[in-house]
Amino acid sequence: MPYADFKKIKVHYTDSGKGRVIVLLHGFLGSHAIWSEFIKKLSVKFRVIAIDFPGHGETPSIGYYHSMELLAQSVKTVLNKAGVRRYVIAGHSMGGYAALAFAELYPENVSGLCLFHSMSFSDSEEKKKERERIIRLVKKEHKHYISEVVTALFAPENLEKIKNEVEKVKRIAVNVTKQSIINSLEGIKERKSRDMILKFAEYPILFIIGKKDSVINYETMYPQIGLCRFPSVLMLEEAGHMGFYESPKETIKALKSFALRAFRNQF
Repeated sequence: MPYADFKKIKVHYTDSGKGRVIVLLHGFLGSHAIWSEFIKKLSVKFRVIAIDFPGHGETPSIGYYHSMELLAQSVKTVLNKAGVRRYVIAGHSMGGYAALAFAELYPENVSGLCLFHSMSFSDSEEKKKERERIIRLVKKEHKHYISEVVTALFAPENLEKIKNEVEKVKRIAVNVTKQSIINSLEGIKERKSRDMILKFAEYPILFIIGKKDSVINYETMYPQIGLCRFPSVLMLEEAGHMGFYESPKETIKALKSFALRAFRNQF
């Protein structure tokens, strides 16, 4: 994998295909590898760059706290090295939080934004306390936590249907160190609300939402969608929080169509 130097670490990424650029950002406990089928399909028509965030995949951690701004800066370093200036960014879950931070820091580089099971609001005080509880648990024993959290990402009825994909996610997640898990949870907990990014964005935004998502209740997304000038929505009726595995054909098709329209400014 190629890499870009960032704050004394090497941020690893993949770079596939030619043409206009789609950037894929994985979620908490993920890596670029979650996007393997997306990279294969999308790189036929686009140049696809998939990045391993600090503390995930092949990229080491930085210190003891991974803010969403830090993740966004690591993405910009990769894209600068790749020599690209305009792109559609698709971020899954935590990757969506980082994508919103990126859009705040570097709006001139964004042609379109896809929030893939992600949202613009910050954690409530109750949710912050829950994350603090989880951090304490992870400090004691993180392997059991990984198994439990990965299982909860999928709609229950999909666990057996796509058990190979569930196991793949677990294999990726188990390589994330205890410290990296804590770093990320702290960053997610302290992220700020970026609903104003949605409200004032001059580019289109695609929301991919799981009707059976246990992490982000689909009903909380409606006010966010209403903020946007150019929103598109894909509601996945049978998906939880992992639509790229639970509804792969629908999500690949939607992202491909969205990117084509975003680059043509057909919104």
